[in-house]
Amino acid sequence: MLDKLRILKNQYEQLQRRMEEPETYSNPALYARCEREARELAPVVGAYCEYERAEADVRTSLELMDDAELRELAQEEYAEAKARMAELSEKMKLLLLPKDPNAERNVVMEIRSGAGGEEAALFGAMLMRMYMRYAERHGWKTEMLEASMTELGGVKEAVFAITGEGAFSRLKYESGVHRVQRIPVTESNGKRQTSTATVAVLPEAEEVDVKINPDDLRIDVYRASGHGGQYINKTDSAVRITHIPSGIVVTCQDEKSQLKNKEKAMRVLRARLYEKLQEEKDAAYASDRRAQVGTGDRSERIRTYNFNEGRVTDHRIGKTIYAIDAFVDGDMDDIIDPLIYADQQEQLRALGQGEWQRG
Repeated sequence: MLDKLRILKNQYEQLQRRMEEPETYSNPALYARCEREARELAPVVGAYCEYERAEADVRTSLELMDDAELRELAQEEYAEAKARMAELSEKMKLLLLPKDPNAERNVVMEIRSGAGGEEAALFGAMLMRMYMRYAERHGWKTEMLEASMTELGGVKEAVFAITGEGAFSRLKYESGVHRVQRIPVTESNGKRQTSTATVAVLPEAEEVDVKINPDDLRIDVYRASGHGGQYINKTDSAVRITHIPSGIVVTCQDEKSQLKNKEKAMRVLRARLYEKLQEEKDAAYASDRRAQVGTGDRSERIRTYNFNEGRVTDHRIGKTIYAIDAFVDGDMDDIIDPLIYADQQEQLRALGQGEWQRG
């Protein structure tokens, strides 16, 4: 690991020198590229520089132990420096983990009600609000792309975008089947019911990521309808796009403008096609490694919300918190942070400890 860190430090210093050269800062594109590369290296290089300082403190402390008057102080400084080295070593391991290429992307989130009828749709609406509140807490923006609601305000299906730094890296663990256990508002005899909803978290794709041949699309337009099927627009503003090769179908009727509905539908289509490409690319890798935090498969049961007991349990890491009201109001980091940690530890185990000891 230390050999690799020395190479990265050298690369970082070369980038810093290059950014000071006239031919670099006179070329905005080149300067921006060097600046981006240096910014990506800065955290791990900074940690390595701290590690080198702690290592130097260890050597100094060992030398001072020969002096009887300074031995006790030197032993304290030695212990502190060794503890810093151990802490920084763990930090550097995490910083050296391969980065998820989608980590900085925005999110397209899909929620669909599952088993449980109207109660499942109401649970879907609760999940949608939970994620929107979570986005608000992190300063991210949300935009509804498509929603199919019930008369009681439940969600049959909702698709919305979450835009902001780190959105996908934190929300990607939410894909899967969510289960709720509570007495439904629709239940007159007070009997507890179990219902489900499915969440899919897709990295939003740009046009450059997914090339879509217009000849592969069938685009239908129709009048948007509301609850009970009544028409809410007098024009054919709703859009249905079918990607013929994959069979993926996307609809959008949220906007009064047909053009805006088409733009939103294309965003969702790109995200679904990008996810399909990623799944195909990762299939061989996924068969060899089943992460502790789950596969991200939307058919996998990942979490239970038990309102009677006031608890939320994440089944992938076996963690339960007894603060369900705060959690469904978007205060989710007490489970998301441990999920991130568990995933990092799984990656470290997959890489093998021997690799970190070399150098």
